[in-house]
Amino acid sequence: MTDSPLLHAVEVMDRLRSPGGCPWDAEQTHASLLQYLVEECYELYQAVEDGDRAAIREELGDVLLQVLFHARVAAEGPEPFTIDDVAADLVAKLVGRHPHVFAGTERVDTAERQEHRWEELKRAEKQRESSVDGV
Repeated sequence: MTDSPLLHAVEVMDRLRSPGGCPWDAEQTHASLLQYLVEECYELYQAVEDGDRAAIREELGDVLLQVLFHARVAAEGPEPFTIDDVAADLVAKLVGRHPHVFAGTERVDTAERQEHRWEELKRAEKQRESSVDGV
């Protein structure tokens, strides 16, 4: 067991999905988990809207569970990837979409300008006309 609660959560999910773990967890697929993903995101949304910090913390945990669950399912499937791959992709995205912070190649001095720049970089990265294409 690790000292990091986040890594411990990954270990717990691995155990639940492994032989000798939980039969229900072992049977789940990306598709069977979709309803829970949507439900937990809506519950987090409601907690934020209500300004309920205790509920926000709890619901963030439930959303994290969904991320861990889907990553563990993906690790077992065709073209497998792990939670570490997901985290690495996220880091690359955050660094790439914040060149003013990490590369020092541009200046962004307002939140509004950063929001605009994020959408520009996202459109270029995804090669889409609009940042909401495909949503």
